[in-house]
Amino acid sequence: MAILQNERRQPIIWKLLPWTPVGRALVAATRRLEEAGSDTASLDAQVLLAHVLQHDRAWLFAHHDYLLTPVEADTYADLVARRAAAEPVAYLVGRREFYGLDLEVDRRVLIPRLETEQLVDAVLDYLEMHAETAMVMADVGTGSGAIALAVAANHPTVRIYAVDLSPDALAVAQANVARLDERGQITLLQGDLLTPLPETVDVIAANLPYIASDDYGRLMPDVRDYEPRLALEAGPEGLDAIRRLLLQVPSHIKPGGALCLEIGHNQGEAVARLAEQLLPAAKRIAVRQDYHGYDRLVVVFF
Repeated sequence: MAILQNERRQPIIWKLLPWTPVGRALVAATRRLEEAGSDTASLDAQVLLAHVLQHDRAWLFAHHDYLLTPVEADTYADLVARRAAAEPVAYLVGRREFYGLDLEVDRRVLIPRLETEQLVDAVLDYLEMHAETAMVMADVGTGSGAIALAVAANHPTVRIYAVDLSPDALAVAQANVARLDERGQITLLQGDLLTPLPETVDVIAANLPYIASDDYGRLMPDVRDYEPRLALEAGPEGLDAIRRLLLQVPSHIKPGGALCLEIGHNQGEAVARLAEQLLPAAKRIAVRQDYHGYDRLVVVFF
């Protein structure tokens, strides 16, 4: 269990007594997580307890008087203590919702973010403009398979190559694809960026590492200490992986194709400039902002 330190430097272990009612357990856990600095303490407490009890969060509110068994109380206390030590909730429960899909995740893969749903939107917009054509897509750096699965679920005819360098990440993606790829649209490939592709594609989606090396140590602990560094850090400017991808794109994209890149919040100008230099066949390069007004995507049309 995670511990606090009192004024005499003696460890204080957070516990929960057996037969504690659900309502009281939620209050106690929320307070503990607030003390640890969580900005989502109440939500975290609810998600963790719902996971322990194998019910949804709505069930908790309808059963405030339910008494936790000794095993349930100990399991919940352990999860709350681990969350207080900054371990991400998604890893604690082994799941994350993305684009309406329930994905399995663990420390082998980056946790899918809400912002990345805009990358899926961009790909689906492009596919909708070419609805009469049989389309082929590459999802580069697929991780958990989130982007590929979201596109497949919303476009029943596109064929998708989901590529990752990490065999560990592909093992997670394989579990998700086996459960969620109902039409068998996705082929998983292990390798570096676009090199494993067996054919040219119409659209490339990529959520590659884009954290600058100097910024990596300043990431929030729940990111820096738990999520895979390989999926986050990308050299002095945070552009190493993106630059290497851009160099490979011309030999793997079809005429009339599109490249959709997720980028860091302040990288729009730099990535657009790189695309201009390295993709002379590009007809249009657009930087798109997220819901908070920060740079989030660079989309290149060929």
